[in-house]
Amino acid sequence: MEIYTTMLAKPIQTYRPYWAKRFGTASILPTSREEMDALGWDSCDIILVTGDAYIDHPSFGMALVGRLLEAQGFRVGIIAQPDWQNAHAFKALGKPNLYFGITAGNMDSMVNRYTADRKIRSDDAYTPDAAPNKRPDRAVLVYSQRCREAYSKVPVVVGSIEASLRRIAHYDYWSDKVRRSILVDSKADILIYGNAERALVELSHRIAKGEAVSQIQDIRGTAYMQKTVPEGWDEIQSTKLDRPGKVDAPADPYEMKMGKGDASCATESAGAPADLPAGTKAIQVVRPRKPKADRSKQVVRLPAYEDVANDPVLYAHASRVLHLESNPGNARALVQKHGDREVWLNPPPIPLTTKEMDFVYDLPYARKPHPVYKDAKIPAWDMIRFSVNIMRGCFGGCTFCSITEHEGRIIQNRSEASILREVEEIRDKVDGFTGVISDLGGPTANMYRIACKSEKIEKACRKLSCVYPDVCENLNTDHSALIQLYRKARNIKGVKKILIGSGLRYDLAVKSPEYVKELVQHHVGGYLKIAPEHSEENVLSKMMKPGMGAYDEFKAMFEKYSAEAGKKQYLIPYFIASHPGTTDEDMLNLALWLKRYNFRLDQVQNFTPTPMAMATAMYHSGKNPLRKVTEDSDDVPVPKAGKIRKLHKAFIRYHDPENWPMLREALKRMGRADLIGPGKKQLIPAFQPKVMGTIKQSDGSSFKPKDNSRAKHKKSKGRRQPSGLPKAFNDMKNAARPARNKKRIIH
Repeated sequence: MEIYTTMLAKPIQTYRPYWAKRFGTASILPTSREEMDALGWDSCDIILVTGDAYIDHPSFGMALVGRLLEAQGFRVGIIAQPDWQNAHAFKALGKPNLYFGITAGNMDSMVNRYTADRKIRSDDAYTPDAAPNKRPDRAVLVYSQRCREAYSKVPVVVGSIEASLRRIAHYDYWSDKVRRSILVDSKADILIYGNAERALVELSHRIAKGEAVSQIQDIRGTAYMQKTVPEGWDEIQSTKLDRPGKVDAPADPYEMKMGKGDASCATESAGAPADLPAGTKAIQVVRPRKPKADRSKQVVRLPAYEDVANDPVLYAHASRVLHLESNPGNARALVQKHGDREVWLNPPPIPLTTKEMDFVYDLPYARKPHPVYKDAKIPAWDMIRFSVNIMRGCFGGCTFCSITEHEGRIIQNRSEASILREVEEIRDKVDGFTGVISDLGGPTANMYRIACKSEKIEKACRKLSCVYPDVCENLNTDHSALIQLYRKARNIKGVKKILIGSGLRYDLAVKSPEYVKELVQHHVGGYLKIAPEHSEENVLSKMMKPGMGAYDEFKAMFEKYSAEAGKKQYLIPYFIASHPGTTDEDMLNLALWLKRYNFRLDQVQNFTPTPMAMATAMYHSGKNPLRKVTEDSDDVPVPKAGKIRKLHKAFIRYHDPENWPMLREALKRMGRADLIGPGKKQLIPAFQPKVMGTIKQSDGSSFKPKDNSRAKHKKSKGRRQPSGLPKAFNDMKNAARPARNKKRIIH
């Protein structure tokens, strides 16, 4: 059963193609006038501008959107990673007939360019040879401005994750302030948020028919600017739905006070009930039932930009209301004032059906980077070239993650036949294929074809997560469709191995032991990554992640089925440091948990507040928007200071000698000096190994050699470690082996 099939949404594959369909399908979408000439085009109908290199593969947003619009009959050109210093590069394909489509790329440009410590990155995975600085900060704003300079009368449509997550007033971590909606600052004509296919197809055809983009205001999944709320709409203040601020004492439910003006809501009964004393007059309270409101004509007013910018409590409140109005089945329109204008957000888009998903992913992608890049290595392409996206969306609702805010909580699935066709296409067309599919997954590994048991309940639900604090009783956790898909995929001729690289939702997986067995015995290449994120319930509750009981249950299953298959396999856990709600004691307890299980991790993620995430609202406001936000509600401790964030990261990497001085100081301050020493139950030693000085080389560069004075390196025995794996994998593998009577080597 398809969810939302009863809701009115024209299938995207049923539109009458635009007249330019006669030009046929391009082997690869043009990026220059010469390529346009070769196709016989005198102009482009739509020009897409992206901050990523152009790779014609459905995992890259501009390729997917470009091929989709091409299938609608439009001539689509792509300007990839243009020089943004002036408008010249934005004129490369001439003036588009319909509009410019602007995106920062597959990632928010600020997340792409900066680390969690606000330091600029030295590489960019979406750029040839990982070259840095090929896109500007806040790329959507810059690209929009340059398109206006190039052709001032051409409409500008902004989309992608950067625009989607900045559609209302949002906290910006890199400037440490609340910024206006990106729609205001970009001066775009319209913003498309979430998965854009349905909105983009309708918008393109309506513009092509001559409709002014300023008049197109009824498409779901879009946002635009206007002067006032139109007539006929019932405006509801968000502060009445979910009132922030000081909470008044509750009224006494047993107290009855009647005034002269209360006759309309109470009448005297002609007689008293039998159990009352004779002569007593009873009061009957009449509660007139209001007619059911038409939610399709309701708009929820969020606090204005100026208010949320100055009041963190109001900001957290607005964030909470936006997330509560995110289910396509019951969400209402939202409006937020910015100065003298209104940012209007239509309800979220209707999810694509399986037929529509197949239509999108079966388009004729070249499945390779544009030839202009020649032999340059593009890390993002190398990572996904042999992977297949089988679904979209996530109902996990993790507060630090933006998948739900962008793709929604409703899982959108491809058909089994479409997925298997793509596996065969990779086998036959993608250079370098050795028989290994690196992933069959999506935002998560194991939500394929999992949905609510009831379409009615699904449409009415306003929960932020289907799996927190426990898996919802209305959620169908049957993994049989995914098991069947795995079996058919690995039986395709020429396919040697199917690996699962997407993050696994293990609290969901344990509901299906058959799935865990199938996964562990056939689709794990020695290591499986999972994300407990933390060990302490205090922090996990702010993340909306399951407790460690679910991890222990999955770990037991993983080890059992690995042993049955005669395989040595290891779990690679991921953790977040400095998440809102985390204290020094929480990080110490996590470090002790890691040491207890002998985990030595090199890869540590420091929390990055991304726009519109619930955890970002916690970070900015110090309040918890998972509950009603008031001035008197409990404060959430937020590790903001650089020294504290560094300490929290050091706790996870307790095994690194460089962190020991900081940890010793912290443990003494916390009254836990007992954890300093040589014992197995102690966290760090009291001694500090000798650190060799910096050596300067002839070319002017310098390096600090490792100190090997305390141990000699020996060549490892046994099977050779696969090249290219992170050092954490080696540490995890060594940690899982039985302890031997020899000195531990510190790397």
